[in-house]
Amino acid sequence: MKDKSFLDTNIIIYAFSEDEPHKQLVALSLIDGIDDTVIISKQVINELANILFKKFKLSSNQVEDALLELDSLINIVGFDISTQIKAIRIKDKYNLQYYDSLIIATALENKCTLLYSEDMHHDLLIENRLRIVNPFQQ
Repeated sequence: MKDKSFLDTNIIIYAFSEDEPHKQLVALSLIDGIDDTVIISKQVINELANILFKKFKLSSNQVEDALLELDSLINIVGFDISTQIKAIRIKDKYNLQYYDSLIIATALENKCTLLYSEDMHHDLLIENRLRIVNPFQQ
């Protein structure tokens, strides 16, 4: 059985960015083989939309197209207040930022065993169930 994976916002952003071709290639390879075992959350969608508007200076139509494309490729999950409470506890236990902890809590609730992120602690094991992997590590 294939490991269930969660993609952090930075992975998705690199897929859209042409500034760092190597990172774009790695990000696209993670997205390319997508099936039901890879997910992102509504938080990732919101963070991505913000970056596409602010950093990439895309129009509303372009951002909408990007979000719809992701929706057609990747399973997008939500979260609720219990996820947010779990995120607060993870934040305290692992000394992480809240929004990173919310990504982690959402991944855990969706039974992911891998979380791909450039910004979090590479190889950190959360709750003995979720390993953080920086796919750009050499």
